Amino acid sequence: MSRVFAYCRVSTLEQTTENQRREIEEAGFAVKPQRLFEEQISGSVTAGERPGFTKLLDRMENGDVLIVTKLDRLGRNAMDIRKTVEQLAGSGIRVHCLALGGVDLTSPAGKMTMQVISAVAEFERDLLLERTHSGIARAKAAGKRFGRPPVLNEEQKQRVLERIQSGVSISAIAREFRTTRQTILRVKVKQQIPAV
Repeated sequence: MSRVFAYCRVSTLEQTTENQRREIEEAGFAVKPQRLFEEQISGSVTAGERPGFTKLLDRMENGDVLIVTKLDRLGRNAMDIRKTVEQLAGSGIRVHCLALGGVDLTSPAGKMTMQVISAVAEFERDLLLERTHSGIARAKAAGKRFGRPPVLNEEQKQRVLERIQSGVSISAIAREFRTTRQTILRVKVKQQIPAV
């Protein structure tokens, strides 16, 4: 007979897993206390790096059932969730997600649901990238400069070049302009001034 496990996760110490436990109970799943794994860890941590989830995996066997209230309990993003579900399915473990109507994510219907979720996540990621690239292009077209502001302005760079040509050492110029030798050398290299 299949053993039923539950995994409940919250992100902060102020939160509690009580609502998740109650939701699993109300869905009709009888989970013995020793098979209930609770964890307080950020959702940004992959499932494989969560100590509580790792302990859960060590206890589960072929034919067991894992209950989660929401998909995000299984990973930090769609790709991580899919990897986790595939890993569990590969071990013969069925995964039920209550937020998706209790569907077994390892069944054909569950796999289709996961594919749709992955496709939507990929679409959202592509849209975000597209918006980011177009925003950068607009900003560049408007003359927006990216990165750190230059250490030396054009007038200072010109004075640095004059000092180099007059034979002043790189270290002395760097001290004079309160910057690093590397900054002075970069100005020199960009102007292709021969070494003195």
